[in-house]
Amino acid sequence: MAGAVNPDSVSTGARAMFFMITPNESSFQKVEDVPQYVQQATPFFVGLMVLELVVGFLKTGAPVVTLSDGLTSVSAGMISRIPLLFMRGCELTAYMFVWDRYRLLELPWDSAWTWWIAFLGVDFCYYWVHRLAHEVSFIWAAHQVHHSSEYYNLTTALRQSLTQQFTSWIFYLPMALFAPPTVFAVHIQLNLLYQFWIHTELIKNLGPLEWVFNTPTHHKVHHGRNSYCIDKNYGGILIIWDRLFGTFAAEKDKVVFGLVSPINTFEILYVQLHYYLYLGRRSTTFKTISDKCLTFINGPSWKPGKPRLGDHLDNPKLTGQEVPHDPSWSLPLQMYVIIHFLLALGTYQDVFDNKMTLSQFNMLGMTGYVLLTLTSMGFLIDQRPRAAVLEMLRCVLMVTMQRYGYMKPLLPTLAVTTQVRPRVVCYNSF
Repeated sequence: MAGAVNPDSVSTGARAMFFMITPNESSFQKVEDVPQYVQQATPFFVGLMVLELVVGFLKTGAPVVTLSDGLTSVSAGMISRIPLLFMRGCELTAYMFVWDRYRLLELPWDSAWTWWIAFLGVDFCYYWVHRLAHEVSFIWAAHQVHHSSEYYNLTTALRQSLTQQFTSWIFYLPMALFAPPTVFAVHIQLNLLYQFWIHTELIKNLGPLEWVFNTPTHHKVHHGRNSYCIDKNYGGILIIWDRLFGTFAAEKDKVVFGLVSPINTFEILYVQLHYYLYLGRRSTTFKTISDKCLTFINGPSWKPGKPRLGDHLDNPKLTGQEVPHDPSWSLPLQMYVIIHFLLALGTYQDVFDNKMTLSQFNMLGMTGYVLLTLTSMGFLIDQRPRAAVLEMLRCVLMVTMQRYGYMKPLLPTLAVTTQVRPRVVCYNSF
């Protein structure tokens, strides 16, 4: 039986989303004592997304997110966390390695000064992580996932990359020379959580706060593909870094969201990986070894003879009449996709809840099933010719996994007697 909900944990999860945590309640001596703030805030992610849907519909008479785009964003968020099943986060692991071996100064973990220095340090480093993700093509190949939605709502905040975490850790290492890992572990989470609520069009100008903090209006510009929006407003919590380094832009014309060349698909693995394939193909069109290498190192708009970041002159021109990709699909198909997406979400959560008791083989099998399901859902939404074949194979796999106890059944009455295998967690009912 699940334990009672801790009111303090609920309060902390809610306040953490808006950076309303004090140093006294978020300073820890050991890394293992640092709360999972992101996990605590998960119910509030869902609650705020529902609230945005209701308020958005009341204000505009239309949903702020489509089912196809919203499911794709949530799917991307699910995929981005899968590496955490098999290893500790790259950022914290690398940080602790440098701290243990190379720190030059050891600031006290229980000092409010250390807490605020770490806040500024993490946000400053995030600015450069984010900026380089737009200015270096092979890092942009990961970060473009977050910009691939042609909508701007709270589900867009969940549209994260599977691969970006394998490069972002580098930029935080200078802090490991003086700031304790526990303080870093707190602020890397708070910085991420703050950026969730700013992904909405429903919150307008916040007055004087706009001068200091990253707000929905500032981040809205960052997600635009208008010429004045590109490569602007990189800040995490604070917008002062953009003002200092000349990358700030205020909202002017109507913002058109998404990539400069929309991908027009909801197939999740393509959303995650297509730009790596594009860079590989693009590099083969250049003759010299130097130009082939610069394809991956320079900006996404770079071509031989142009500045390192390119000049964006070849980007498609906007008319202001652009319509987001939104294929028509039947209500029965939508219901089918929702049901099987929720089944996959349940399996996904089971893996994370039981990762300490599951074998590596079981985790690989269950995560493989989740990836196959999310891919198949994208095929169905896109209504691809091979969608029916892929979905049939997926359903056979799903029934087999349920039969042998690797998945919870949709309903308890569908449960069957299963043989318990060594190191396998079997579910016979909810």
